[in-house]
Parts: sequence; structure tokens; C-alpha cells
Amino acid sequence: MASHSQTTYTISDLAREFDLTTRAIRFYEDMGLLQPERSGPGGRNRVYSSRDRTRLKLTLRAKRLGLSLTEAKDIIDMYDSPRDTGPQLRKFLAILAAHRQQMEEQMAELQANLEEVRTHEKEARGLLARLEKDKADKVRA
Repeated sequence: MASHSQTTYTISDLAREFDLTTRAIRFYEDMGLLQPERSGPGGRNRVYSSRDRTRLKLTLRAKRLGLSLTEAKDIIDMYDSPRDTGPQLRKFLAILAAHRQQMEEQMAELQANLEEVRTHEKEARGLLARLEKDKADKVRA
């Protein structure tokens, strides 16, 4: 059991703080992202450390960046590791570069779609203006 000087969290604490289901947190644990200690009868209660909380926060940030959980785990393990981080940082940069490229392509596609929508809007406004003008002309005639 962790000493009192170190803050610990229950699964409900983390679920509340990060707006997750306890099921999602157990899934991250199954993936090896979190390693809570067990307490209580039959080790049924999970006790999360500050390190677990930080790893969860990094996992959610990586997910927002569009990284897979496996990629997230690799990167988080790398930050956690006392080993030489040069090779790991190069791997992280490669993963980020690939994701940036993917996002830039999606953004270019969105820009093109947006242009198309603007063109259609302009054409539709023109047609509507002509229809209303014709209608007004007919009323006057």
C-alpha cells in the first residue's frame, strides 16, 4: 500500500476527473497503460498512483492527437523510461510527423470541400435572386 505522503486515487476519482467510464479506465489498464496496486479483500480495489494519473492524462492527450493506444503506450513508456531516450524521441518524431501529414491532408480536403460548398451557395443565391426577380416582373406585368 502506498504511503500517505503519496497521493492515491480510486478508479471513481479518475473517472470523475477525466470524464471517463470505469470500464474505459479498466481497458487502459488491460492495455498496460495503467498499473494500479490492488487492495482490499481479494485485491478487488484498485489504487492508482500519481504516476498512473499522469499516464492517463498523457494517454487522453495522445488520443486527441489521433494516436492509437499502442502508439500512445510506446510514447508514454518512453517518457517513463530511464534509458537513453534518443532513439525513442526519434520514433516519437516520426509518429508525430506522420500524424501531422495526415491532418494536413484532411485539412486540405476540408478546404476543397468548403470551396465547393461556397460555390454552390453562390450559384443557388444567384438562381434564387433571378427567380424572385422573374416573379416580381410577372406580378408587375
